[in-house]
Amino acid sequence: MRPFIVLLNKEFIKLRRDSFLPKLIVILPIALMLIAPLLVRMDVRNVNVTVVDLDHSTTSHRIVSHIKASEYLSLVGSTAEFDLAMKGLEEGTIDIIVQIPDHFERDMAVSTPEKISIIANAVNDVKGSMGTQYVVQTIAHALVEFGNEKSPNQLSEVVTVQNRYNPTLNYPHYMIPALMIIIFILVCGFLPALSIVEEKEVGTIEQINVSPVNRFDFTLSKLIPYWVIGFFTLIVAMVIAHFVYGLIPAGSVWVIFLGTTLFILTISGFSLTMANFSSTMQQIMFVMFFFIMIFILMNGLLTPIDSMPDWAQTFTLLLPPRYFTDILRSVYLRGTTIAELWQEFVALGSFAIIFNILAAVTYKKQA
Repeated sequence: MRPFIVLLNKEFIKLRRDSFLPKLIVILPIALMLIAPLLVRMDVRNVNVTVVDLDHSTTSHRIVSHIKASEYLSLVGSTAEFDLAMKGLEEGTIDIIVQIPDHFERDMAVSTPEKISIIANAVNDVKGSMGTQYVVQTIAHALVEFGNEKSPNQLSEVVTVQNRYNPTLNYPHYMIPALMIIIFILVCGFLPALSIVEEKEVGTIEQINVSPVNRFDFTLSKLIPYWVIGFFTLIVAMVIAHFVYGLIPAGSVWVIFLGTTLFILTISGFSLTMANFSSTMQQIMFVMFFFIMIFILMNGLLTPIDSMPDWAQTFTLLLPPRYFTDILRSVYLRGTTIAELWQEFVALGSFAIIFNILAAVTYKKQA
């Protein structure tokens, strides 16, 4: 154990003596959490809609047809069972439920009917709010085209909207979990790789190569400081989310910490694996920048995966941040339990094991 403890102590001393890195570790999460949620907005497509048709009239069929024909909406199905549709909303397979009340067409002709109910999954604020607008516009066009007396400007008289999980459609509440993931990718993914390659460039790694330290101790000593930094940034981000944006996890904090642990293990192991195949700082910076851009753009962090082409949606299954995105947003906004997210946790755990074994195996220790 002594060689490992000496190596670990060396890494912490190195971090403490660095004039820039400690400042970056503190400033980066604070700056991203305070500024980015106020600046980023996105458009969406492929909003999954289910229609609960209690009327079974020509008007309700016309509304369903218009929803099906929309280029922004994707009709999942039409049913008369609200509980079945609500189950899909809770599981995340449905984004919006449109419930057409009984005798809607008849009441439209003689009086003010019971309102059409629109229930949106607002965990994704952009998808919830934009999808609701698309649905309202589609219903308005269907009613006007069918010759009903109501005009689009009077649609509020027959439609009511309810947003689930994020009722105020507060966009920062949707962005904050994504920003936490970006911070982990930058701090726990980028910095360990730079640390390894820096030792290659200055030549200190040669002293490690001729020492009795084994590759697993060396790899672990490199990773542990950045695991500590990762949890520090998580706490900072959660404190800012609470006191600045009023966002408190709807689910268990321990589930968040468990998911964070697996993701930090995964991304840091991936980082060291890439560093083992790089010889210069310039090389590792380009390699990590390439992968980081893929992680950020293709894992549902900023753009919903459902809005991507089919081939891209399939490719995201190979990217670890996708699963951590689902965990963090579901627990933070919807209160999902670990039992409901077991597939995401199994996937992240598998990635963590694979990448950390690769990091140790690919480190070539030359005596």
